[in-house]
Amino acid sequence: MNRSRFIRLAASATFSAALVGATAGLASPAALAQSTFPSQPIKLIVGASPGGTTDTLAREVGQEVGRLLRSTVIVENRAGAGGNIAADAVAKAAPDGYTLLMSFTSHTINASLFPKLPFDSVKDFTPISMVATGPSMLVAHPSLPVNSVQDVIDYGKRNPGKLNFALGGVGSSLHLATEQFKMVTGVDLVNVPYKGTAPALADVLAGHVPMMFAAVVNGTPQVKSGKIKLLAVTGTQRMKAFPHVPTVAETVPGFESLAWWGILGPAKMPADVLATLNGAIAKALESPVIRARLQSESLDPVGNSSAAFADFIVKDIARYEKIVKATGAKPE
Repeated sequence: MNRSRFIRLAASATFSAALVGATAGLASPAALAQSTFPSQPIKLIVGASPGGTTDTLAREVGQEVGRLLRSTVIVENRAGAGGNIAADAVAKAAPDGYTLLMSFTSHTINASLFPKLPFDSVKDFTPISMVATGPSMLVAHPSLPVNSVQDVIDYGKRNPGKLNFALGGVGSSLHLATEQFKMVTGVDLVNVPYKGTAPALADVLAGHVPMMFAAVVNGTPQVKSGKIKLLAVTGTQRMKAFPHVPTVAETVPGFESLAWWGILGPAKMPADVLATLNGAIAKALESPVIRARLQSESLDPVGNSSAAFADFIVKDIARYEKIVKATGAKPE
């Protein structure tokens, strides 16, 4: 081979190697994520204020997921609009697995409760795994002359439009439990909305509003202290903490209202990143510390597949849509 031909071949090989290197540098973030995930901290956005069940679950599950993936999960609270602000931020994020949403029941309620949302509650998200579910409590101030669900129905029908119900957050599972109760019993209840369970329960404790559906974590201490009466729970089974207290369904067949919590990402996440996150969440929910935390709030761990969670979301949206349409529930 003569010297000039050798130089031309060497130059060509150098150019080809440089081109391959440059092309590799243009690989999409999603493609890079598939091979290196996670290579940076994961942000878990929470559509609720610090201190509540949603925030606590996000922090405890996030910490364990971070440990399992040898990464860091940073919780960021973006409360407001019933979780819609946080959901919108995640819907518009890059689908690389580094921006996730700790969602809750309002996600499926808001799809029909709000006339217009800046995102599609199904198409703009990748359901990763449901974390937990739990019932709520039907509670009353001791001065109200009722001691059972049937008593509430009878009292409400004798006093139409005079029985006030505190709503622990418009668009929450507690709000829709109230609407569902009105729908299936035919009782004319008056909604008294609050910005959360804590202020609503405070007014029930003070006797300003006689009744409400309360979150278990908020209501349990007050029930045990005798400050409010626990009439029923909204799950399909009685709670282990209060085995003598019936479910609403024992009086009103078919009634069920369960809050849920789960983790979602933006739409079109890479399949292997989704699988990695789903597996880590399922493993995290086996932690004795997390299980003890869930049990203390009468919550049941789930840790299901992405497909099962996606199917649940579609069905839950349809279920709440019927209640919203039948009752005329409004976001404000």
